[in-house]
Amino acid sequence: MTEQNKTNRISSGVMAAIATAAVAVAGVTGYFTLQNVSNDTPGNPDIVNPDGANPPATNEKEATIYWLQSNGTGFNLEPQGIQVQADKNKPSEFLEAAFKSLLAGPTEGSGSTAIPKETKLLGIKAEGDEVRVNLSDDFQFGGGSAGMIGRVGQVVYTATTLNPNAKVFLELNGEQIEVLGGEGLELEQPLTRENFTKNFEL
Repeated sequence: MTEQNKTNRISSGVMAAIATAAVAVAGVTGYFTLQNVSNDTPGNPDIVNPDGANPPATNEKEATIYWLQSNGTGFNLEPQGIQVQADKNKPSEFLEAAFKSLLAGPTEGSGSTAIPKETKLLGIKAEGDEVRVNLSDDFQFGGGSAGMIGRVGQVVYTATTLNPNAKVFLELNGEQIEVLGGEGLELEQPLTRENFTKNFEL
C-alpha cells in the first residue's frame, strides 16, 4: 500500500468523523430550539408571565350594562363595562350573560337600578337587528312612573350593547306588552335607543 493511499484513507476517516459529529450537534441544537419554541407558545400551562401572573382567560369578553345615575334633577343611564364568559359571535349567549349581571344588581359605586330584584331572565334571542328580551312578571311591579321609565331604559340600552341601532321587543312571561305596570306606561314596540330618548325623559 502506498503512502498516498494511507493518507487518503486517514483523511476520509477524519472527514467522516467530523461529518457525524456535525450531524449530532445539529440534531441536539434542533431539539433544544424546538423545545424553546414550544415553551414560548401562548397557552402552555408551564409558562408564567414575568410579573408572576397567569395569562388572561381568552374567552372573557367585555359587555356593557346600564345603571341609573342621579344628575340632581333626574337620572342618566350610566354604562359599566363588565367581563363575561361569552362569545360576541353568539349574540344571544353574550347578551344573556350581560343581563344576568344586570339583574343581579349594581356593585359598589356603579350606580343604582330601577329593576325589581325579583325579576328573572326567562329568555333572550338576538337575531339580525332584533333582540327579544323575555322577563318574569316581577319586572312590572313597584316604583312610580320614573322607576318604570328607568328600568325600560336599562333594558333597552343593555340589549343594544352589541348593536346600538337594534330593535328591542320586551316580553313578560313570553307575552309582548304594550303597557307596563300599574302606572300604565305605554311602550311603542319595538323599542330602540332613538325612540326611548324621544318618548321618555328620565
